Amino acid sequence: MKFDGIAIPYWHYVFPAAVLTTCLVILTAVSLPGRAPLILPAVTSKTEGPGGNRSSCNIFKGEWVPDHGAPDYTNETCPVIHGHYDCMRYGKPDLEFLRWRWRPDGCELPRFDAARFLRAMRGKSVAFVGDSLARNQMHSLVCLLSRAERPVPWTNGVYVYRYERHGFTVADFWSPFLVRAAETDPDGPARNGAGLWSLHLDEPDPGWAAHVSKFDVVVVSAGSWFYRPSVFYEHGRVVGCSGCLAPNVTDLTLRYSLRAAFRSALRAAVGASSRTVVVRTISPAHYENGTWNDNGDCVRTRPLRRGEWEMDGQQKEMRRIQVEEFAAVEAAARGKGVRMLLMDATEAMVMRPDAHPSKYRLWQPDKFRVSRDCVHWCLPGAMDACNDMLLHMLIG
Repeated sequence: MKFDGIAIPYWHYVFPAAVLTTCLVILTAVSLPGRAPLILPAVTSKTEGPGGNRSSCNIFKGEWVPDHGAPDYTNETCPVIHGHYDCMRYGKPDLEFLRWRWRPDGCELPRFDAARFLRAMRGKSVAFVGDSLARNQMHSLVCLLSRAERPVPWTNGVYVYRYERHGFTVADFWSPFLVRAAETDPDGPARNGAGLWSLHLDEPDPGWAAHVSKFDVVVVSAGSWFYRPSVFYEHGRVVGCSGCLAPNVTDLTLRYSLRAAFRSALRAAVGASSRTVVVRTISPAHYENGTWNDNGDCVRTRPLRRGEWEMDGQQKEMRRIQVEEFAAVEAAARGKGVRMLLMDATEAMVMRPDAHPSKYRLWQPDKFRVSRDCVHWCLPGAMDACNDMLLHMLIG
């Protein structure tokens, strides 16, 4: 199968700036009866927007529109794609999920320009901090940038990539709770394999917190691991839990841990004097006809339109907490000369139940009991739009 000249192998098992502001970039035209064609502007203006987003429109409100061009990379041209979201290699039969792009209301968000990004970020570095969805976005960025320069090393299984010609580094720090955490019971209180975790909510995870001062941009995202049963510690003492089923321990729910963890993490990132801190809001799972551990799956083949998928109350609350904690830290960051940016990607990602791996991924039953993945995102695919947003937010 080919995408306009880019060959995709048959799967063997069965996705400077001032000049721009003065240019008229014609990306699309809409003809209206009795009127001149309406030209949608590129997002290039420098008007200050919510959450530090500098644009003439809200790039986080929009819809997915057809895009019949070739993907920017494939599993053949970018070997760093992890098997967990290498949907092409593992035989996803319908590749329509590749043929869509995110278009904000009233403007166009240009596709990722790897050469432009590397020029603007010459001599700088970006760190992704969070869970496997943070790593998902990091791998997307590495693959997108490879169109302009291949990084070192050029392989899967490493989490620091260096673009030597541009002196640019991308790194990933695995920290699913953002704070210091330890698993104390692999089976968990319900004996269903969900585990039981101890979360020290006032202690940022030293695995990343000790290193972020070396990076120019830190992208923070986390959420899905907070569903796991956990016991909460502050100042070394138990203050509550979520789903721990322990007598005499108050269940404060995951809302408490998510808020406290984000607060600690963002304060640490700002205190480390990182020049820019980006917070990406949650992207919800899309299990239907069951749950992650009870026959749930994601088999849709097209994006949804706005309003066709309703997040549950807990997911809405999680996004709200992330936005509130971002706002709470932003004022302090400004006083320290740190730029805070909110990537509110939730609405865009909630419309893409078609873009998950489902069963078309590397499955290691000895490590992961979930056979259908409706949490992560196929690469190439919808996650690439988050890096379109990232480019615009960082360099306009």
